[in-house]
Amino acid sequence: MHKYTEKQKRIAQYAKALGNPARIAILEFLAAQDTCFFGAIHEILPIAKATASQHLKALSEAGLIQGEIQAPKVKYCINRANWEEAQTLLADFFKATPKENYCS
Repeated sequence: MHKYTEKQKRIAQYAKALGNPARIAILEFLAAQDTCFFGAIHEILPIAKATASQHLKALSEAGLIQGEIQAPKVKYCINRANWEEAQTLLADFFKATPKENYCS
């Protein structure tokens, strides 16, 4: 039985979290903020409240964002350490295959 490396598991975790356009939009929005965002993402982006909640949960579970309840609002931030790790892991993953191995 094949055992996956921790690196492979982390790449898959980040890739899965990035696998939805709404999540990409959320990440782009949060990454563009000068500070953490206090408020409701669904009021800013064109997605329903329940949908936003599901996507925020997936991004949080992957470690790409962090949220903190400060009643009555929630504070959302990019998790900078994991964001940088995801950038590095995904870049290294795509660089690992020699171009001569690509199909035409």
